[in-house]
Amino acid sequence: MADIKSETIPGGRPGSGAHRVVALCGPYLSGKTSLLESILFATGAIGRRGSTRAGTSIGDGAAEARKRGMGTEINVASVDYLGDQWTFLDVPGSIEFQHDAFAALAVSDAAVVVCEPSPDRVVALTPLLKFIEDHHIPHIIFVNKIDSAEVRVRDMLSALQAVSSRKLLLRQVPIRHTAADGSEETVGYVDLVSERAYRYKSSGASDLIEMPAEILPRESEARREMLETLSEFDDQLLEQLIEDIAPEKSLIYRDLHDEFGADQIAPVLLGAGDRENGVRRLLKALRHDTPFVGETAKRRSLPSNGVAMAECFKVLHQSHAGKLSLCRVWSGNLIEGQSIGGQRIGTLLRPFGQRLDKIGEAKAGEIVALAKVDVLSGGQSLSASGIAATEDFPKADAPVFALALRAKNRNDEVKLSGALHKIVEEDPSLAFEARAETHELLLRGQGEMHLKVAVDKLAVRYNVAVDTETPRVAYRETIQGGSTQHARYKRQTGGHGQFADIKVEIKPLARGSGFRFVDKIVGGVVPRNFIPAVEEGLIDYLKEGPLGQPVVDLEVTLFDGQYHSVDSSEMSFKMAARIAMSEAMPKCKPVLLEPILKVTVAAPNDATPRIQRLISGRRGQLLGYDAREGWTGWDEVSALMPEAEIADMIVEIRSVTQGVGTFRTEFDHLQELVGRTADRIVEETKKRAAA
Repeated sequence: MADIKSETIPGGRPGSGAHRVVALCGPYLSGKTSLLESILFATGAIGRRGSTRAGTSIGDGAAEARKRGMGTEINVASVDYLGDQWTFLDVPGSIEFQHDAFAALAVSDAAVVVCEPSPDRVVALTPLLKFIEDHHIPHIIFVNKIDSAEVRVRDMLSALQAVSSRKLLLRQVPIRHTAADGSEETVGYVDLVSERAYRYKSSGASDLIEMPAEILPRESEARREMLETLSEFDDQLLEQLIEDIAPEKSLIYRDLHDEFGADQIAPVLLGAGDRENGVRRLLKALRHDTPFVGETAKRRSLPSNGVAMAECFKVLHQSHAGKLSLCRVWSGNLIEGQSIGGQRIGTLLRPFGQRLDKIGEAKAGEIVALAKVDVLSGGQSLSASGIAATEDFPKADAPVFALALRAKNRNDEVKLSGALHKIVEEDPSLAFEARAETHELLLRGQGEMHLKVAVDKLAVRYNVAVDTETPRVAYRETIQGGSTQHARYKRQTGGHGQFADIKVEIKPLARGSGFRFVDKIVGGVVPRNFIPAVEEGLIDYLKEGPLGQPVVDLEVTLFDGQYHSVDSSEMSFKMAARIAMSEAMPKCKPVLLEPILKVTVAAPNDATPRIQRLISGRRGQLLGYDAREGWTGWDEVSALMPEAEIADMIVEIRSVTQGVGTFRTEFDHLQELVGRTADRIVEETKKRAAA
């Protein structure tokens, strides 16, 4: 990472009107959207706070989000705060919509990581913090819902430090009140830098109060720990602490700014977003410490030379506006009607929740939606040199869940394909494919909810209703024995007839060998020009064997035959080959093969025993486990598992890992399947063929 602390980088100063971008992120139900509402209200962007429950919030405004009471895509809102321009990106908390969160973080100057005051749930922050820290994004941890917290802040801080590789810096200590029944509630806080005490109000800015005497020991200890942490990065402060000199507050604020911008520390603030508690303190910290666009561009090795350059991080398809490319302007200005890199900039729109406001110009640092720049997609930049991929833009995770789709109205099949292309462009962590082996259209994604939201979009946004089902497994079949078969095809219909006569030998091959055709014809008993037709007929038959599945791992040798000088043809020899196979295969002891995948499950190490039991309970063969590279406190469990057992496995993995576990797969081999399971699959295949 570039050292952004060592020099002054142009880009702005507080109160200069410069544009900065902050991502609000955190696990599902941590309160991000409520926090955004309070931020918008505190800055005067809205006249009253909305509610996610009532469906009146600026965030989570999409129909799919309203329906489920959870974030399903990025929400954008811009505000003016004390002469600064801010754009807040409220991102989904569920790991199933994680790509949107990572895309938003990639274009942000800083992040606010929102979490609940529960040490038992901090593991849910791990994937998020890992991404933030790997990309050196300055971030504040905002412990939300502090008003109802039953845990000591010290215990919460210790739990958070266990999942963070950055030094956590507690900026506040809570002021608690004990009720007559013995219960405690947080009623305010002490700022450890200014050493001022504040009392929360049910709404609005907190009241400055006299420091309660009973909190002085806790405040003094916490302040000392804060200063000691800062001194690890500042020799001047360290010397003052050693000499027992009280440091100037200006020095402390400077260190907070520098170490935060260099991603060396992560400040921890307290509050309750749904009551505005701690929101203004958070805004002030962001105002003074968040890097400006030039600093962020340098961190990401992006140009900031004043020449127009923008990066797309999200695509939206809207019925009234067409394709919209959400972009961060990194350098220069975008002006309606100008041409950049061979692309004409049409309408410029500034998002605010579900609203789009037309603007004439977008300045460096802004988030803007470009209308109908059809060639621009997420992870690409637009500049004078054209459109290019951004090297460090996050890649989508491989899918872990799939559904087979079928249009309810057959006339919608073409429309379905077009709609899926748009949905996948909006969310690259989705994918779809036409699977030839099972004749299914598969939609793949990050989990059950992820795909349900996509299906809802198909129905609501694109008017394409679909039926869904669990995808079929691509079984194969092979043979355990061999056979010799004589087959003759003869038809006489007047004029030229049809005649072909062949003798073939069939035998099994080792697993993974596929199909092998051997030509042992001598003496011209079958003319050379008809032999390819025999092979073609064999291959055609192998698409569906006696058990109803494609046939693999066998060798067929053509060693004798007859032909007629007039009646023989390529078609007749092709038909003879099919007859030979259909008569011989049942005698070759056909057996079902199921695909076996190598599965690697990533999970916190306290969940490793449960993951192992889960795998064993799904006919898996454990291969072992090891520490996950680059992840503190995580393991990777490797196993061989039947494909049939992993269809819904991600649901169970997430249930035993607080929603953070995941897995990846790769095909390993085909394995014989016998017994009742095999009989059931054969019967189901026959019923499906007859339907």
